[in-house]
Amino acid sequence: MQKILGIIGKNRRGVTTLLVIAFMGIFFIILGTLTSYVLQEGRYGRAIAARESALHIAESGLEYYRWYLAHNPNDLTNGTGSPGPYTYTVTDPETNETLGSAAVTINGNTQCGVVQSIDITSKGTSDLDHGYPRTLIAHYMQPSVAGYSYLLNSNVWAGPTRTITGPYFSNGGIRMDGTNYSDVSSKYDTWTCDSGSGCPSTQNGVFGAGSGSALWHNKAASIDFNGITANLSNLKGYAKNNGGIYLAPAGSTSTNMVQHGYHLIFKSDGTFDVYKVTATNQTSGTSPSGSAPIDSYDRIKTQSFVANYTIPPSCSVIFVEDRVWVEGVVGKKVTVASADFSNLSDLTTAWLPNNITYNTYDGSVGLTVIASGDVLLPSNSPDIMEIHGIFIAQNGSYGRANYSGNVRSQLTTIGTVVSNQRTGTAWINGSGTTVSGYQTRIDSYDQLQATNPPPFTPTASVGYKFISWREQ
Repeated sequence: MQKILGIIGKNRRGVTTLLVIAFMGIFFIILGTLTSYVLQEGRYGRAIAARESALHIAESGLEYYRWYLAHNPNDLTNGTGSPGPYTYTVTDPETNETLGSAAVTINGNTQCGVVQSIDITSKGTSDLDHGYPRTLIAHYMQPSVAGYSYLLNSNVWAGPTRTITGPYFSNGGIRMDGTNYSDVSSKYDTWTCDSGSGCPSTQNGVFGAGSGSALWHNKAASIDFNGITANLSNLKGYAKNNGGIYLAPAGSTSTNMVQHGYHLIFKSDGTFDVYKVTATNQTSGTSPSGSAPIDSYDRIKTQSFVANYTIPPSCSVIFVEDRVWVEGVVGKKVTVASADFSNLSDLTTAWLPNNITYNTYDGSVGLTVIASGDVLLPSNSPDIMEIHGIFIAQNGSYGRANYSGNVRSQLTTIGTVVSNQRTGTAWINGSGTTVSGYQTRIDSYDQLQATNPPPFTPTASVGYKFISWREQ
């Protein structure tokens, strides 16, 4: 019996030993797991800190080169004369401790040999851990007029048939009876609304029966139209001497401003046909800028084919030293400018006789039309019309004359209108009925053109800014 009890006792001691060993093993497994977790969390925390530090260092690289360009606006090589990347050491301004470095690469986007915008790439690396770099890419340029739906220099009346998306600004007073989905701003606190706007009385800078009054702003900072106009003489030089396309006056000095000009028809393959306009039909109407009668030779009667051109990729400027008609499907970014330097007192007109669309809408295609005088829709414009582009009437008006009884259905404008004088694409009688022009008008700015407009599109301010930035 005692022998049996001794065997049982020994077995119990063996089981206890096994249990102790098992629990110790489980304990060490748990301890090892916890230790590994703590160490892994520590590494993860250090990695997060290094990544955040690298992001700030990359931002400091962008800010460094923005500062450098402010002092050296034409130097894209960091003073070295050689291509980048250029290494910029980042230090703590309080302790003078080195935090890391930014490798900065500069890419200038040029047209006709002139820098239009700059892409800055900055790769930040933190001294906390070199294994977690961050890279930022910023687009640096002067803000373009393409950031607006309308940019005006006179009093304006937006009628009830208007729907507007995108900032709308005027250096004059604004009567807003349409629907606006973005800011509407006037430089005036108050103004005397004249008969041209249907209300001879003192009003707020922006007033009217429109539904978006929460977005109306009075006494906004004015915009200098002299500062935002394109230098047409420079554009002529780029077209003639820097690889663009120049079209000389189409007719004699005495007649070219009256009946002659050029007709440009853009094609989706990035080319355009040029016709010389040899005769036009006359149409009587009332100018969009006021009540003055005009006899506009707006409709092409006869024309002759000149050539098919490819839009030059390195200098996408077409300068027409005459009147110009523009239409078609645009296949690249391009700027069309119209002015006559043989007779500076005669301001040219750019006519938009038909639809203008893009072959793609990813931002890689765009059109800017600049006229020294007016940008106008002729009397035979389509009943339902759609135009894409940035349209600039430097010294005149954008719009459609009052052709009595000539009523159209709908006009859709995707892009920007810049007009020095009063605009108008619809004429309404005292009872609110459209008696000329378009019954429905839809206006929306093109956000993609705002950050990357066609070459030499005028700027809305003189300062350079980061228009966009993203992480690679």
